[in-house]
Amino acid sequence: MKLTSKTIEQLLTEHDLLISKPDIDLTFDFLHYDTRQVKKNTLFVVKGAFRIEYLQSATGITGLITADLLAVDIPQWQVTDVQKALSILSMAFFDDPQNLLWIGAFTGTKGKTTAAYMAYNILKDATQNHTALFSTVDRITGPKPADKKKSDLTTPESYELFKDMRRAVDNGMTHLIMEVSSQAYLKQRVYGLRYNVGAFLNISPDHIGPNEHPTFQDYLAHKMMLFDHSDQVIINAQTDHLADIIAHARQTHDKIYTYSTTGNGGHYTYVSKESAIHESRLVVAPSDLEELTGNYRLNLPGDFNESNAMAALIMSSFAGAKHKSMVHGLDVVFIPGRMLSLPIAGHGVAFVDYAHNYASMHALLSFAQTQYPEGRVLVVIGSPGNKGVSRRADFGKVVSELADVVYLTADDPQYESPLAIAKEIAQNITNENLEVHFEMDRIQAINAAIKEAGESDIVIVAGKGEDPYQKINGIDEPYIGDYAVVKNYQD
Repeated sequence: MKLTSKTIEQLLTEHDLLISKPDIDLTFDFLHYDTRQVKKNTLFVVKGAFRIEYLQSATGITGLITADLLAVDIPQWQVTDVQKALSILSMAFFDDPQNLLWIGAFTGTKGKTTAAYMAYNILKDATQNHTALFSTVDRITGPKPADKKKSDLTTPESYELFKDMRRAVDNGMTHLIMEVSSQAYLKQRVYGLRYNVGAFLNISPDHIGPNEHPTFQDYLAHKMMLFDHSDQVIINAQTDHLADIIAHARQTHDKIYTYSTTGNGGHYTYVSKESAIHESRLVVAPSDLEELTGNYRLNLPGDFNESNAMAALIMSSFAGAKHKSMVHGLDVVFIPGRMLSLPIAGHGVAFVDYAHNYASMHALLSFAQTQYPEGRVLVVIGSPGNKGVSRRADFGKVVSELADVVYLTADDPQYESPLAIAKEIAQNITNENLEVHFEMDRIQAINAAIKEAGESDIVIVAGKGEDPYQKINGIDEPYIGDYAVVKNYQD
């Protein structure tokens, strides 16, 4: 929709964001925050590392939303927080699509993408393919191939978020499953957005560094903000810091829905029956949600995925899904880049997984050990540059605990030296018996690990999954993806 001066003033005032406004009556045809994307008669939001020179090369900007008044002859609305302003103005510009969707959201250190795909598959069946998905891997806004695109962020910038919600609504979608990261709240990408259901999966240190959360307490605080904006909340009763999480949820909710394995405190419980290399099976105990009760086959290995399945089952039941759709959704679920396995003649089995923090790596390696108790665990891993600095120590710790051989390599090094990052990981390795290799060419590192593996061994290639690029010096350099490297291996 068009944005008028009156609408802009009203929205900014309602959210206590307006500092000053121009004395002018305008109507804008377009909204954006990137000067390369502006059109004729655009209201432009000045955010991030903006330089005034950018305006000189942009044609069509007729109004500005800015934290600091600029020395340009353009009407300006000065605000206290441009990120919040961008979010509420984006909602209005795209005609409030969030109000036309049932929205379920997952947060947690690990498992967000897996749980989101599970709930998406269940509701896709329950709604006859009228469910959208916003995940770390894909954003799906409709039933056609053209409605699916690769995600660049777990939770996109608010403008892109509401733009894709509008696409989903226009495509006839009635439900949306999405991941919500701590960064989404830190950067105000979801400011003003409310969810029908918010699920908290787990918490462990992650995203702590100079450009992210300064402390674990800050990280946890931003994760828990999901409760403040959800009508119903679901919490894993087996998560760390449960007392703090429950206490925060009770500030805004009288009723809290918890889940766990049987005997571990959850209102809804399940028993793990089988955890094989290509699937797992669980039984959900009878409860007041009758649709949940019964046996499920999960088209993913690892008992750690069963906990994610339980959260997805509860959320989808709140959306009205029936037992038949729940069984079907879990039976067919597939997550690109997650727990992809490939046996390699003479070299055991290789697993490709997006695991990229201590919690997910620990779960993955522990599962590998249970499946191949007689063999060695060989790991190929790196850590991103310019973000998540705390992960480097965590990776050193987890390979020390659970790996026999590690190949340290590049993983989206950005503006840092991949070798320097690898050495930081190595500095935190405490297991003297762990065999450590440095190979910054990721393809060569994967091939070397497979070549070293014997028939009873397992190779874990962690971090990138099927990502088609490496982030190097601000450029997305093409990359065939870890699974393709494994598949193409030849002795």
